[in-house]
Amino acid sequence: MTQASKTARDSLALLGAITLSRIALGYQIQTVASIGPDLLAAFGISLAVLGTLIGIYMALGIATAVPCGFLAQRFGDRNVIATGLGLMAAGSLLSALSSGPFGLGAGRFVAGAGAVALTVLQGKVIADRFEGRAFMLAMGLGVGAFPIGIGLGQISHARLSHAYGWPSPFLAGALVAAAAAIWLVLAWGRPSYGSNRPLSLPSRHECRLVLVAGLVWTFYNAGYFNFLAFMPTYLAAHGHPPWIADIVISIATWGNLPAILLGSFLAGRFGADRMFLFGAGLNVLAVMGMGLLDWPLIWGTLFGTLASVHAGIMFAKGALSARPEHRAVGMGLFYTTYYVGGAFIPTLCGKVADYLGDPRGAFLCAGALSALAIPSYFLHRHLHARKPASSSTS
Repeated sequence: MTQASKTARDSLALLGAITLSRIALGYQIQTVASIGPDLLAAFGISLAVLGTLIGIYMALGIATAVPCGFLAQRFGDRNVIATGLGLMAAGSLLSALSSGPFGLGAGRFVAGAGAVALTVLQGKVIADRFEGRAFMLAMGLGVGAFPIGIGLGQISHARLSHAYGWPSPFLAGALVAAAAAIWLVLAWGRPSYGSNRPLSLPSRHECRLVLVAGLVWTFYNAGYFNFLAFMPTYLAAHGHPPWIADIVISIATWGNLPAILLGSFLAGRFGADRMFLFGAGLNVLAVMGMGLLDWPLIWGTLFGTLASVHAGIMFAKGALSARPEHRAVGMGLFYTTYYVGGAFIPTLCGKVADYLGDPRGAFLCAGALSALAIPSYFLHRHLHARKPASSSTS
């Protein structure tokens, strides 16, 4: 076997580990949303508290995303990601062993802390190992694996909760994260350690680019994540049978991976800007539509297919906004922006739903926020076009 083919094989094995890790992330993050009705009944909490339990998974990322980038420089990507997956497993186990909302939230906080390492470094790992069209397809696979995890969770979480009690979905989440950690260690091989060079930040121009790219990703996920998070509660409140929830969430998640891969491929043919506008416009329509018209099958189908074709394009913008030597810290800044929004937006959507007395308020709020991804995307494009001559971003 030639060195080139061995490198390609190793890169694909590592991409498989990252993909499973992303599935674990989606599976865990969806747990509270999937069994929301069970938690409401068990603890008598409000929709705002439910939104807080959903959003707390991302809370620690506000303070630790950038330090994770520095830690990766010092201790190596593999070690930081593997530690993060271990925390994801431990946190989900803690939630399963808790006796109330406080302990459940504490476990979510710990698991979310581990997820920071994965989310910050996944794009860097892919960008370091793939180029050109292969990079876009690999990025699309990594991004698309997240909704696959959500879909698997939606299929299994409620069934596990009804059969074995609400802690069982959290136990399942711990097992998936542990399996991902083992694959990652085996696929990576010998540990790689960072250099001892002084810690360095991206340039001011790179910081602006990654922060604005983070806003694009945050506003997109305001629509994406809250559409999925509040869907089970909405369908239950409006009297839809459980099989409707299974179909809607399945289409809205399983359809994402082929749609994202298709969008990443078509971006090279028709242009990233056109594909972004196409997907972003349909995303706003699907999320807002869910809050206006009770057509869950129609909106779920649109949301899970054409409305997600631009996800890989947005994520690639973040990964390529800083030079390779600054990419780990740059992605830390990208995700700091995302975690700020991710920690508070579900609570905001829940408050709007409480104010209107109907879960549809969460979709109206999320759809309005997702529309802000469009001006943010073109602000990034404008800033990138004005990059200083001395700064070179990929």
